[in-house]
Amino acid sequence: MLFRRASRASIAMASSAVLAVLAVGGCDSGSDAKSAAASGPSVIAPGKPGEANRTLSAQDAAEQHADDDSPNSADLSYARMMIEHHTQALEMTELAPKHAESTKVKRLAERISAAQGPEIAAMKSWLKTHGKGKSSGHEHATMPGMATEAQLTKLRAAEGKAFDELFLKLMITHHEGAITMATDVKAQGNNVQIDEMADDVIAQQTSEITRMRDMS
Repeated sequence: MLFRRASRASIAMASSAVLAVLAVGGCDSGSDAKSAAASGPSVIAPGKPGEANRTLSAQDAAEQHADDDSPNSADLSYARMMIEHHTQALEMTELAPKHAESTKVKRLAERISAAQGPEIAAMKSWLKTHGKGKSSGHEHATMPGMATEAQLTKLRAAEGKAFDELFLKLMITHHEGAITMATDVKAQGNNVQIDEMADDVIAQQTSEITRMRDMS
């Protein structure tokens, strides 16, 4: 009986020792894995013009990329084209006070003008800082939602309800085009300010589209 108890005790102690060794080994293995993950593979970072390439750790490369929001061609193109896009919207809203019949349409035109005027100023200011001597490569790209000259001529000649209906139709299409442009630059651009401007356009004009559809 004593032998059996001693044997069981010995087995239990031996098992505990094995588990302790495995636990220590597991901790060391986990630490090594975390260390390896933290260091990661080396990354070759292209140098600036006239400078050699640099070798960075994965962490350094990620931090450098996160801090770099230098405008790319999509950012520059968005700012330049959205200024023109907004400018046409203001041309349309300027007609509302004299041509519209609906008070709601007149108020909507005022809200659009109040929002897009400052946005144009903000984008022009951004371009003064970031766009000097730089070409986006997309200066003559077709902008979605823009009214044709024939449509603008028809809007200028319209009065009362006819103006209200055409204004809402053209402006809904115009807003949808702006949202498309903003969505595109969020996917393709790199600059934080442009990304924030695009967010504002999407939020503001999505809300206005809903309002205009209810008025149509």
